[in-house]
Amino acid sequence: MLRSFAKMRPIQPPPAKWAAAVGVLVASSLMVGGCAVGPNFKAPPPPDVSGYTREPLPAEATGAPVAGGQSMRLVSGADVPAHWWTVYNSPALNAMVERALKANPDLESAQAALRQAREAYYAQRGALLPAASASYNLTREQAPATPAPPLSSNQDLFTLHTAQVSVSYPLDVFGGVRRQTESVRAQAENQRFQTEAAYLSLTTNVVVAAFQEASLRAQLAATAAIVEDNRKTLEVMRRQFALGEISRADVAAQETALAQAQQLAPVLEKQLAQQRDLIAVLTGVLPSQAKLEYLDLAAITLPRDLPVSLPSKLVDQRPDIRAASANLQSASAHVGVAIANRLPNLALSANVGGAATRVSQLFTNGNSFWSLSGDLVQPVFQGGALLHRQRGAEAALDQAKAQYRSTVLSAFQNVADTLYALQADSHALQAAVVAEQTSAESLTIAKKQLALGQVNGLAVITADQAYAQTRLALIQAQAGRFTDTAALFQALGGGWWGRSETSETR
Repeated sequence: MLRSFAKMRPIQPPPAKWAAAVGVLVASSLMVGGCAVGPNFKAPPPPDVSGYTREPLPAEATGAPVAGGQSMRLVSGADVPAHWWTVYNSPALNAMVERALKANPDLESAQAALRQAREAYYAQRGALLPAASASYNLTREQAPATPAPPLSSNQDLFTLHTAQVSVSYPLDVFGGVRRQTESVRAQAENQRFQTEAAYLSLTTNVVVAAFQEASLRAQLAATAAIVEDNRKTLEVMRRQFALGEISRADVAAQETALAQAQQLAPVLEKQLAQQRDLIAVLTGVLPSQAKLEYLDLAAITLPRDLPVSLPSKLVDQRPDIRAASANLQSASAHVGVAIANRLPNLALSANVGGAATRVSQLFTNGNSFWSLSGDLVQPVFQGGALLHRQRGAEAALDQAKAQYRSTVLSAFQNVADTLYALQADSHALQAAVVAEQTSAESLTIAKKQLALGQVNGLAVITADQAYAQTRLALIQAQAGRFTDTAALFQALGGGWWGRSETSETR
C-alpha cells in the first residue's frame, strides 16, 4: 500500500541538514567500524613432525599369496580418494555404501543440523546491516469541541492517515556484532565438519560391517566343512572299533570332538544374523525388510597402494580436528563479544513519514515529519556481571585450546595405531597361512596313519582340532587386514575434500 502512495505523490527529500547529519554519522561508523576488540583468530599450526610413528615403518608390507594377503605399499604424501571404499573393487560393497548415504537417519539428522546452523549464520549477518520497517496507521477520531481542535482545519471529526519509515543502525564501533557474527559462522563450520565426521563414520561402519559379515559367512562355511570332516572321521573310527582295531575310548573322544565342532556353528550364526541386522540399520531399513548383497571375502581386492597423508596435512583433513578448530574460533570470538559489551554502544535511528486527513496529502508540505537520533550507552555498574562474563569467555577459550590439542593428539595416535596394526596384520596373516598349511598337512598324515593302524584316534583328533583353529584364524586374519585398511582411510580423513558436494560456509 505504501508503494502505491509513493506513486500518487513522491516523498519530498529530507532537509539538507538532516542528510548531512546522516552522512556524518554513517561516515563515522565506517571509520571506527574497522576495529574489533578481542583476539584475532589464527588457526594453530600443525605439529612439527615428519612422521606418525616412533620409527619409520617399511613402505612395503608383504603378505602371503592368498586372498586378502597380497602385498601393499604405503605411499607417503598420496591423496585419499573421496570414495575410498571403491578401491576394494566390490560392486556389492559400493551398493551398500550408496544406500546408506541416501537413507541413514543419523546422516540425515546431521545434514539438517548443518542447514540449521547455516541459516542461523545467514540470519546473524543481518545484524551488520541497517534495519528498516514501514508502517501505516488509520485512525478515526472525534475530538471534543471545547478545546482548540487538533487540526488546522478546525474539524472535530476526522480520519487521520499516518505512514512512516523507520531505520535503525547500531554502529558496531568496537566490533561486538562482528565478533558475534564470527562466532556464529564458526559454529556453522563446526557443524559442517561434524556432518563430515558423521559421513565418514557411516561409510566406515558400513564397510567394516560388510567385511565382518563376509568373514562370519566364511567362518561358518569353514566350520561346516570341519564338522563334515569330523563326521567322516567318526565313521571310519566306528568301523575300526567294530573290527577291534581301536578302543571305545578313541571313538568317544572323536564323538566329543564332533560335538565341539558343531557347537561353533550356532555362535557364528548368531553373530552373522546380528551383523546383517546392523547393516540393515546402517542402510536405513528395518532388519525384516533388508535385502542385502553378500560379499565374498575371497573376491574382495586389497588396494596395491595405501595413501598416507603427510602429518602437516592431517590437521586440515581430519573432520574432528577441523570441527575443534572451528569451536576454538567461536570461543575466541566470544571473548571479543564480552569485551565489546563492556564498552560504549552507539546506535543511530531515523524516522520519516507523513500524517494527513487524506491519503493524497500524506507527503505534501506541512504534513511530513522526520526525526534523527543517536543513542550512546555506556554500562556503568552491573554488579561485576560483564567482567565475569569476559573472564568466563576467556576460560572457555582456554578450554577450547586444550580440547583442540587433545583432538590433534588423538588423531595422530589414531593414524599411528592403524599403521602399526597394518604392519602386524601382514605378519599375522603370513603366520596364519603357514599354520593353516602345516596343520592341514599334519591332519592328512594323521588320517593316513590311523587308516594303517600306526596311530590311535587321539592323534587324529588333536590334528583335526589344530586344523580347525588355524583355518578359522586364517579367515579372521584376512578380514582383520581388510578392516584395518578401512580404518586407515578413516584415520586420514576419508577424502571428503575431494567430493564435489562439499562446500564452505560463506
